Amino acid sequence: MGNKITARKEDYSKWYNDIVSEAGLAESSDVRGCMVIKPYGFSIWELMKSQLDKMFKETGHENAYFPLFVPKSLFEAEEKNAEGFAKECAIVTHYRLKNDPDKKGKLIIDPDSKLEEELIVRPTSEAIIWKTYKNWIQSYRDLPILINQWANVVRWEMRTRLFLRTAEFLWQEGHTAHATKEEALNETKLINDIYAEFAEKYMAMPVVKGYKSESERFAGAEETLCIEALMQDGKALQAGTSHFLGQNFAKAFDVKFADKSGKLEYVWATSWGVSTRLMGALIMSHSDDNGLVLPPFLAPTQVILIPVIKAKESSDQIVERTNEIHSKLKDLGVRVKIDDRENISLGFKLNDSEVKGIPMRIVIGLKEIENNSADIFYRHDMSKINSSFDKIVDKIFDSIELIQDNMIKLSNERLKSNTHEVDSYDDFKNLIESQSGFVIAGWDGTKETEEAIKNETKATIRCIPENIDSKGVTCIYSGKPAAHKVIFSKSY
Repeated sequence: MGNKITARKEDYSKWYNDIVSEAGLAESSDVRGCMVIKPYGFSIWELMKSQLDKMFKETGHENAYFPLFVPKSLFEAEEKNAEGFAKECAIVTHYRLKNDPDKKGKLIIDPDSKLEEELIVRPTSEAIIWKTYKNWIQSYRDLPILINQWANVVRWEMRTRLFLRTAEFLWQEGHTAHATKEEALNETKLINDIYAEFAEKYMAMPVVKGYKSESERFAGAEETLCIEALMQDGKALQAGTSHFLGQNFAKAFDVKFADKSGKLEYVWATSWGVSTRLMGALIMSHSDDNGLVLPPFLAPTQVILIPVIKAKESSDQIVERTNEIHSKLKDLGVRVKIDDRENISLGFKLNDSEVKGIPMRIVIGLKEIENNSADIFYRHDMSKINSSFDKIVDKIFDSIELIQDNMIKLSNERLKSNTHEVDSYDDFKNLIESQSGFVIAGWDGTKETEEAIKNETKATIRCIPENIDSKGVTCIYSGKPAAHKVIFSKSY
């Protein structure tokens, strides 16, 4: 099987699409802008979901599920949120079809089935959830409510790309209710920290934590925290967001609670989410011209064993050794498979394991049996180490952490070398034009400057990083004193 993946430097967009296709992660569906996530891609998402779910539950959150449809009047209740998502909404207006008498086999909308009120297919669930919370919250004893749901949402995107931007996608969305502003702000930060920990520890993808500028905030939020990741082509990708909603939704849906003195107060709120966009981030953070590269913590198969049998007299020894290693690794909790498919060449199997990004590969044939050792192939850097069979299980087990740590180190080095700080607009423009990564620069805090830079360079403020002092710094565009040092970049 020859490599069908376009070189990264030749065409980055096609390279990305080729990996999604050749690794069997997803494909476009017959519904415009929607995708079919194939079993291998979904198994990676399940590992992401499982780890995040564990982290949420360890911090006191519970899972629930809310309806896919939101009555239009509810959706309109919080004006900023409704306005922000209006252009992306899919709407249900009728509930029944009937046979078209003039066209056999065709179905038409039954005009008598028009809904009294249109239903929005959820682009996000704040409206339906806060209408529900009104029934759940009466007293301070009912707080906090710490709810997460794993769901699908629909945002009618005009330009789509598998995983990165699709009309329907999978995600988790947390929605919490608190008695005080401080509690809600702490929740917003807690979740953003969880997202950063997950990205860095499990995805081996370092991120910058910070705040969004006002124009980049979630519609209806008073503050949006975010994690921003840098892809290999020098573009930023927003990997997760956590929103402090203040009392906006509580006021829109009249959600009050009686405090300890009996006084009625509006509830404080947060919402937060990551989506299957993380799959795109994972692909673009690590993969190469040979295919997908997966960090072991998120690899559905961490080790592939390939027995090579050329003669009957050696087959029993090869199969026995392969099964022995497989059994021992499985007992240690390693995700391991044997590729013993018949009538498929060794070359095909080797290429297949590389395209799918399987972190480790061991080929076991007569030579390995005779030498009582085998090579452990590491996918992330295409290197090999040799190990005797009596030590190979321990070496493989130890290599899971070793590869994960190495991938984190390499990613951190790439982020560091592609982060630049400038104090002149000419230097800024040169870096942005060459798509050189994150550019740290002074910003005067005005929407006018932010919009002018965006129009002139296509770079946006990705985040206002935490704990960066802007004292004595001037804005690269206006020359006025900087309100913040911010990270600019072109983005997905």
